[in-house]
Amino acid sequence: MNKVVLIGRLTRDPDLRYPSSNIPVANFTVAVNRPFENQNGERVADFINVIVWRKQAENVKKYIGKGSLVAVEGRIQTRNYDGADGKKVYVTEVVADSVQFLESRSQSQNRASSAPQEFSEQDIPPVTTDVEEDPFANFGSEIEISDDDLPF
Repeated sequence: MNKVVLIGRLTRDPDLRYPSSNIPVANFTVAVNRPFENQNGERVADFINVIVWRKQAENVKKYIGKGSLVAVEGRIQTRNYDGADGKKVYVTEVVADSVQFLESRSQSQNRASSAPQEFSEQDIPPVTTDVEEDPFANFGSEIEISDDDLPF
């Protein structure tokens, strides 16, 4: 089963395009807080790329923007292509089946018109890339999986 549910804030305004198929497609990035703090006591966020198609893509572009709180339901998709330098580029993204707007339009507009210093730490998490502590260190006992356990 490939099912993803995310709740977070947009890091930028959605980008809406009409490719050669003329089917609307929008992409945006959602900052999703991790449920723990790092060793410095700071909240850490993951930045997850989302793609949405058709009418929902147009609604996303029309009604939400940077800082908007959304819930995304969909599936993970991976793809790759050859970059300009000839190296293979791998992309992992969420293809949204549903994007729910979790704030009213006025709340989103007020947030967008506010100066960045008016956001609280909970609204926009700090960007932290160094994670020295293993978040799964105290998760439970280890398990081993080998090909010998497969029935075929």
